[in-house]
Amino acid sequence: MTSKSVLILITLMLLVPVYGQKERKAIREGVKAYEAGKYSEAEVEFRKAESVNQESYEARFNTGTALYGQEKYLETFEQYENLLSSIDDVDKEAKIWHNIGNSLLEARHYGPSIEAYKNSLRKNPTDDDTRYNLAYAKQKLKEQLKQEQDGNQDQDQDQDKGQQQQDQDKDQQEGQQDQDKDQQQDQQEQGSNEEQQEQQSAPREISKEDAERMLKAIQQQEKDVKEKVDKKKAVAAKVKSEKDW
Repeated sequence: MTSKSVLILITLMLLVPVYGQKERKAIREGVKAYEAGKYSEAEVEFRKAESVNQESYEARFNTGTALYGQEKYLETFEQYENLLSSIDDVDKEAKIWHNIGNSLLEARHYGPSIEAYKNSLRKNPTDDDTRYNLAYAKQKLKEQLKQEQDGNQDQDQDQDKGQQQQDQDKDQQEGQQDQDKDQQQDQQEQGSNEEQQEQQSAPREISKEDAERMLKAIQQQEKDVKEKVDKKKAVAAKVKSEKDW
């Protein structure tokens, strides 16, 4: 238990009227169970007293202490909060606010617990236990805020790392896309050059007029060659005839 022990109204049992013997007995048995650390049994006894007298401040207050002993801190808070609305006594209000502060402190609601202790001190400024618990709650709140701040910083760092990784992945992806685009462009240019070379090396289709001109040129060339050959033969025959002669 991080704070001072919860206040329990043992001495107030003596204020129970004589006609409330069942209520007094249940409260007495509840206190004995509480002091023995049997908080669940203590709650049963205190609720018995409540059932006998629903207006019993002692029974309702001590039910809160039994709930606190069972670590049912939010139920403890609710029990005391309901009790506050039914009393008009400064000393009792101070004790209730003290225990509300304890239950909220254990539930790690440090901000509200601080306000509860302050309310208790407003009713009873001389209570050193409440002042001690107030200082303790302020320290716990400070630690909690620091942990949250450190956690947020770690989360921001993780987000920054994640963003950096995303940027790197994006850069790599864009780089790969540029490289693929360059390769594709090179392939297209290479294909275009090869197509041009094929077009240049492929036989060009000629018209009928061009074909006739080429044929006439070839025939004329053959005719010229034949005439030269015939001339050479004639000269050779002449020379031979002169020698025979």
